[in-house]
Amino acid sequence: MSRQVRPTLVLITCCLSLLIVMMDVTIVNVALPAIHHTFGGSLSTLQWVADAYTLVVAAGLMLGGAFADRFGRKRIFMIGLLLFSIGSALCGLAAGPVLLVAARAVQGMGGAMLNPVALSIISNVFTDPAERAKALGFWGMMSGVALGIGPLVGGVIVAFIGWRVVFWVNIPIGAAALLLCARFVPESRAPQPRPIDVPGQFLASILLFCLIAALIEAPHLGWSSPVSLALFAGTLLAFAGFVAVERRVQHPMIDFNLFRAPAFTAAMLIAVCVFTIFGAFLFLNTLYLQDVRGFTALRAGVATVPAAIGIVCGSQLSGRMLARIGPRAPLLCAAIALLGGSLLLIDVHPATPLIVVLLAYLVCGFGHGFANAPISSAAMNGMPRERAGVAASLASTGRQVGASLGIALGGAFIAGAVGAQQQSSASHAMWWVSSCLALCIGALALSAFRR
Repeated sequence: MSRQVRPTLVLITCCLSLLIVMMDVTIVNVALPAIHHTFGGSLSTLQWVADAYTLVVAAGLMLGGAFADRFGRKRIFMIGLLLFSIGSALCGLAAGPVLLVAARAVQGMGGAMLNPVALSIISNVFTDPAERAKALGFWGMMSGVALGIGPLVGGVIVAFIGWRVVFWVNIPIGAAALLLCARFVPESRAPQPRPIDVPGQFLASILLFCLIAALIEAPHLGWSSPVSLALFAGTLLAFAGFVAVERRVQHPMIDFNLFRAPAFTAAMLIAVCVFTIFGAFLFLNTLYLQDVRGFTALRAGVATVPAAIGIVCGSQLSGRMLARIGPRAPLLCAAIALLGGSLLLIDVHPATPLIVVLLAYLVCGFGHGFANAPISSAAMNGMPRERAGVAASLASTGRQVGASLGIALGGAFIAGAVGAQQQSSASHAMWWVSSCLALCIGALALSAFRR
């Protein structure tokens, strides 16, 4: 006899996977200066430590969703938890930067099987639209909590224990999620799963790798160096090949027909914009607090608490607004807050009053908190339940692509800057870019969504 499904316990289980995935992002950012002190290397080394994870996740999300729809969401979710925990253990044991980047890639393989699959599990358990919106609101709040506590927890661990332990905290949480998943999460799969698009998956991976590698390495090798030109050429060729393949295969990895719906297209573009801003925000402000202002890891973690408060409060308000009036209003709030936070950071320098910096963090946190749940809801609403894995994977892919771009762009702007004053001045260009992206978010929200 089948067990009775307990939606609350299913939601908690899925949120535990979200906790380790999102908390890991901000913990690692706080630990980057300590990792650099241990291993040395250039700024690009730190970018690869941060981007190796998001790049692999972005490349593998569609494949993870397809596997989940075909082989069972619960099964793939549990494999993802196991891989992520193993990758976390290897990160803490890494003896050098290359091994650390490789271990981060293992984490990414696990991460590609977690968040999108968890979202599709939630979508299949919470079938009522209002209840689903509430569940997604709680999901967004947990994302805010995870992102918020990450810097503080990371700062405490780096200051009193060591940076390696910031990876090991994922292991007990992952084990708890595995046990809960085995006991309470029902198995589900698509009635008619689509064949896996191997050529499309390969070309998408090459496209993302070449683009991110070019943005990370070109500032150090030279924008006109043979390697940089080859990476940019590879990006264009992979993009052209991907579009050509996806238009010809019977079952493409990305069904371009989905993008005929304005709301879905807007949700994907907004996801990229929001997480480009937030990826750059996490990366640049970690370096600003510790390298420019000379904060310890613990003090830097404490300084990011306003961002955590903003994320949590914004997520709660966003979830309520989403359930009552839809995604348009919370996305507009997100655009206004992200614009305000970016404008506050445009003129930041080593002697900027700390209260101004903390206010910028609070406002940026609000913006990110307001955006998360509406993105997921807008991407999945209107999709048939059997396509939940595809829709969730596309939404998460947009997030990870944006985060990778944010880290790569932020690093590209400050590459070569020497000294605290130069580094802070060089970051101003990224905040101008972020301001423009925030305006794009507002325009998309106004044009694609109705009240």
